[in-house]
Amino acid sequence: MERPAWAPQGIDISVPSVSRMYDFYLGGSHNFEVDREAARKAMEFLPGLPKIMQANRAFMRRAVRHAVDSGIDQFLDIGSGIPTFGNVHEVAQVADPGAKVAYVDHDPVAVAHSQAVLEGNDRAVIAAADLRRPKEILAAPEVTGLLDLDRPVALLLVAVLHFIEDADEPYAAVAELRDALAPGSLIVLTHASYEGIPLSREEAAGTVGVYKNIRNPLIMRSREEIGRFFEGCEMVEPGLVSMPEWRPETPQSPGQEDPYAFSGFGGVGRKA
Repeated sequence: MERPAWAPQGIDISVPSVSRMYDFYLGGSHNFEVDREAARKAMEFLPGLPKIMQANRAFMRRAVRHAVDSGIDQFLDIGSGIPTFGNVHEVAQVADPGAKVAYVDHDPVAVAHSQAVLEGNDRAVIAAADLRRPKEILAAPEVTGLLDLDRPVALLLVAVLHFIEDADEPYAAVAELRDALAPGSLIVLTHASYEGIPLSREEAAGTVGVYKNIRNPLIMRSREEIGRFFEGCEMVEPGLVSMPEWRPETPQSPGQEDPYAFSGFGGVGRKA
């Protein structure tokens, strides 16, 4: 398999990556055939996966604009993935040219491509770190050199927590990050769930099996379990809802939105 020029040396391009699969679902070009093969297999069971990812991105953009409207000009995006159109820094810096964005990802391709995209932007950085080790994120020089954690920050955890198994203590990781943030900070997250998917649980479980087979388990949590990530925060209206239902920019007529877009949940919480 020929290694593309944009692929960092040292990564195994024969193993699927959830970050590159996400890029494929969104129509990006920074993925390999092994990623596309795994993604297509997952779509055999859950054909609406691209629509779910699009709903994730649309929710993220609305939440970022809400954060800016709330006076927040600092963003910490963990599990940021491979840059595609409408990234956090693009949305935030259009709304507020002074906004600062620190991206964090553990995928070498995501980090390398982010570095290329962010070159020349002194208000956006990328750090190589893992959500399962929050202390490393909080101590990363890229993060500490750009963000002032004594002032409110919008912490973004979009489509990432469902890849953290319970054994890796995701609730503790989010709590540690939350505790490091100033009062008035926001936690923005989306999470996969069997709830809302327009298929039976048994049908949707086939996609979960694909991710398990590539050693990146997809953890489908209930709305109640997802809500626990917001402990210590006051939910921003309308609370934890399906992504299209969170502050839509235009009223949606019944049946207008693809039913797959209502899979899983998204919400924003404000630290007291």
